[in-house]
Amino acid sequence: MKFLVAYNGSQVAKSALALARDFAKIFNAKVLVMTSMGGGTAEKLEEIRKAEENLIYAEKFLAEENIECETHQLARGLSPGEDIVEFAKENEVDQLFVGIEKKSKTQKMLLGSTAQFVILKARCPVITVK
Repeated sequence: MKFLVAYNGSQVAKSALALARDFAKIFNAKVLVMTSMGGGTAEKLEEIRKAEENLIYAEKFLAEENIECETHQLARGLSPGEDIVEFAKENEVDQLFVGIEKKSKTQKMLLGSTAQFVILKARCPVITVK
């Protein structure tokens, strides 16, 4: 069994990671942790380093409970929602874990919601965490 955590280091992402760790212990699952970056010249070196640090944290967090883990830092030019859904499909993930950050109605209307996109487009069940 494989679980995927969309992880950006935020508090809600840490909550999603903790829940995925609990589920992985119960179901003896492997956990894939990924972060999505736009890629190309838009990425700043500081943002790339922060993403790497976040993935190292996630890997250590899962290792504390002996959970098999893979981390992936993606920069494929996709939106985060598209990247998560596509990565889950490519890796035949059984369950997705996504943190939901509160946005105003205007932000949702203008920017959309990554979690909403994932919930609507993913081929596997999605667990959301606030």
